[in-house]
Amino acid sequence: MKDELILVDEHDQPIGVMPKLLAHQLGHLHRAFSVFIFNEKNELLIQQRAFHKYHSAGQWANSCCSHPRPNEDTQKAAERRLQEELGFVTPLTHIGSLIYKADVQGGLIEHEYDHIFIGYYNQYIQPNREEVSSTRWVSLPQLKQEIVLTPEIFTPWFKKILEEFPLLDFK
Repeated sequence: MKDELILVDEHDQPIGVMPKLLAHQLGHLHRAFSVFIFNEKNELLIQQRAFHKYHSAGQWANSCCSHPRPNEDTQKAAERRLQEELGFVTPLTHIGSLIYKADVQGGLIEHEYDHIFIGYYNQYIQPNREEVSSTRWVSLPQLKQEIVLTPEIFTPWFKKILEEFPLLDFK
């Protein structure tokens, strides 16, 4: 847990760095990114977070999400993390950002200035089992139904992004 997060203000201006675990314990606003990968059938790749993660373990989330390192460009960080978690690279497009705050259990709070990226991919996926328990492709109507029926199995940020971004055609 020695990773450091970039603390930001409500305009995404850096104001410092803090160890990752401490930032989540204190609920400080920090920079993050969430990646949404679609295939040629317009299905979304979702991942089940590894069961040993220190928060949101075993929950389903968007294709990839994480935090840029201090002095790392956010899009480059998203590309790096996509490779680390899912074993592939593809061009990503930034479609916007949002701020959210959510209790993620265990006394931890995600308070993120989250940059949202989309990309497209149709080839083999080889997830890193240290990061990802499982992956699957799902249509957005099917995903919406699953979230209504079993909201507790999805991460809070995933649900928030799907509600906020009409470009994802979720509403």
